[in-house]
Amino acid sequence: QLQASGGGLAQPGGSLRLSCAASGFAFDYYAIAWFRQAPGKEREGVSCISLWGGSIDYADSVKGRFTISRDTAKNTVYLQMNSLEPEDTAVYTCATRSRWCSNVQSDYGYWGQGTLVTVSS
Repeated sequence: QLQASGGGLAQPGGSLRLSCAASGFAFDYYAIAWFRQAPGKEREGVSCISLWGGSIDYADSVKGRFTISRDTAKNTVYLQMNSLEPEDTAVYTCATRSRWCSNVQSDYGYWGQGTLVTVSS
């Protein structure tokens, strides 16, 4: 099970931190990815961290602004979002698959519910 939280309203240039709490599986051996879907747009990958944090990927649109990390003790993955832009407004969802990250959304077998991020002045 994956539980996403931390969404809300932020001003342009502001920050938010999303959390994805995992339970019911061997967290350390799974990759966790964040996806987002903006109104009227297709869902897109944002960031992913592989098992044990061995590799990390970011979409070009968030590189240098977002940071993904995982806390093994808390079975939680975080997405620190800084320098937020209105274009970051979307429903953010976390998903998991065994071991390594993938660019193919259908490779992710378990999805959490979304958390809404709104960036507006």
